[in-house]
Amino acid sequence: MADLVPQNQGSPVTTRDALDRISPLLRSARAARWRRQIFAITWIAYAGFYFVRQAFSVAKLGILDDPAVNTVLTERALGVIDAVYLAAYAAGQFLWGMWADRFGPRVVVIGGMIGAVAAACIMGVSSALLVFGGAMVLQGLSQSAGWAPLCKNMGNFFTVAERGRILGLWSTNYAFGGLAAPPFLGWVAYSVFDSWHAAFLAGAATLAAVLLLFVLFQRNAPQDVGLVEPTEETDPESGTTPEPVPTEPSLTGLALYRETLRDRMVLTLGLSYFLLKPARYAILLWGPVIVSRRLPEIDKVGATLIPVAFGVAGILAPILVGWVSDRFFQSRRAPACVIALGVLTAALALFMPLTAAGSAEVMIAVLAVIGLSVYAADAMISCVAAVDFGSAKGAGTAAGLVNGCGSIGAILGGLLPGFLSGGVLFTGFAGAALLAGLLMLPHWNRLPRTA
Repeated sequence: MADLVPQNQGSPVTTRDALDRISPLLRSARAARWRRQIFAITWIAYAGFYFVRQAFSVAKLGILDDPAVNTVLTERALGVIDAVYLAAYAAGQFLWGMWADRFGPRVVVIGGMIGAVAAACIMGVSSALLVFGGAMVLQGLSQSAGWAPLCKNMGNFFTVAERGRILGLWSTNYAFGGLAAPPFLGWVAYSVFDSWHAAFLAGAATLAAVLLLFVLFQRNAPQDVGLVEPTEETDPESGTTPEPVPTEPSLTGLALYRETLRDRMVLTLGLSYFLLKPARYAILLWGPVIVSRRLPEIDKVGATLIPVAFGVAGILAPILVGWVSDRFFQSRRAPACVIALGVLTAALALFMPLTAAGSAEVMIAVLAVIGLSVYAADAMISCVAAVDFGSAKGAGTAAGLVNGCGSIGAILGGLLPGFLSGGVLFTGFAGAALLAGLLMLPHWNRLPRTA
């Protein structure tokens, strides 16, 4: 596990220097091509997961207006189904990151995509409550096979000194997925077929196409394509011996978890992410319904489109926060998190008063600010910092543990909107964001030793 020291040791390491310290082979044109390819295919892969993940959010509008099912699939029932999905998602996060460390990201991600497509197809042809519940368990377990293994995949090809910028840009994948999927699925479901079932089937078809691309173009590590020698000598300039990414499992799952749990920073990230995630998932899973409640004159398509502001800001946020953390804080991740969480606290606390007038323009602006701040903090905690503070052999386990904690919090984001009023809901989310910022504040100057 990487040791942590205060940042006061001179100028940051450049990307070029970082690559030199790993291996001259990573400076080659072939290496650059592979790094671009891995960036692209893993970005597309995680964005693709959202086209089945968001199908239920889009379908809720049709389900609640469908007299054939809305007496059984009520708002509370939909909230419970979301909670079931998120509980399965949380359980999977703790498992699949460790599996990615032991067996490689490829097999885990491919299995997750197959399961997600199957679950979406089941929900597209059935409306029985028990079938929905079972399919959502499968969907949750399958969706959780994406993030930690793909973070591990990216960490294998990019160094600590460049991860703020690179992983910040890469983390736009889930913001893009959350942005692009609902309008596309809503258009297919309500404009093309006039059936909420079509949202699930369209999402399944999209992810199936992404799965084919992933099988063709993804590789696990530089060693798999001949970019890093199996063993490396200590670098004469830096005096350090880089940790090569293991090609074979060297620790059992329990040993990986024990090693990861020794790092207090990883535990802090997990607790902070638990507090942050409910707000993001409430808007992600209930955004169209929240908009419809606050702006009752808006039709279904409009209620689906307005939360796009949340996703647009979410695409910009990881790029901005990653650049800021590398450029102004020299690879320290906590300052960017604390600032983003402060803005998020204010935006959530003011959501109900600002949207009380029923203005669509104000709703778009408030959702954009919430999206910018929540995705900035989310990307820093769940991806960049989680990979930074995990060891090379345990990066997937660290990312999985942090994201598993966040996914437990996300259960509340899926469940509570079906039970609580907007005022109570957003006040609670604001308090949780404030507490997350306070937890991160003492770690302002912390960073991995290798940075």
